[in-house]
Amino acid sequence: MACGSHFETGNCVCDILRQIADAQSDVVTNECTTSCEQSINDLLGGTLPAANDLDTVPVILYCDCEPFKGFGAPTGTTGDLGSFGNVVGSFFFRVKSVDDNCCTVLELLRDPNDNNDNPDSPADQSTDNLEATGICITVNVNCFCHITCLPAISAL
Repeated sequence: MACGSHFETGNCVCDILRQIADAQSDVVTNECTTSCEQSINDLLGGTLPAANDLDTVPVILYCDCEPFKGFGAPTGTTGDLGSFGNVVGSFFFRVKSVDDNCCTVLELLRDPNDNNDNPDSPADQSTDNLEATGICITVNVNCFCHITCLPAISAL
């Protein structure tokens, strides 16, 4: 019997991790202070006293073990049709929608006071005041291998 073969998901790493999680379940508590589950609970008002003003769980997605950076441009400030502002990048996203095929619309989140339009990593991008930008991209989330959820915020 191979390690992790009890689960037989077709993914040996997943099978092994499930086997480890099951073995640890009696020893390790499942209370993470920062996790996707915790952020969703906070957003829904489950644990924070002032959770009712939260509207966003910021996420970082990973492709090939590297953080994914999305790019887009805000609508131009001149009011001219077809004009747009400088192209900006962000590692932080707000999920807008997900269809049955995992085609997902993500909105770039940025700190309006961050003058770095093209950060090299999530650690280089300011998260002091993440806000919705109105810049949305469409991605196939089947292409991602990892997600990090940050604590829920008010981004509007």
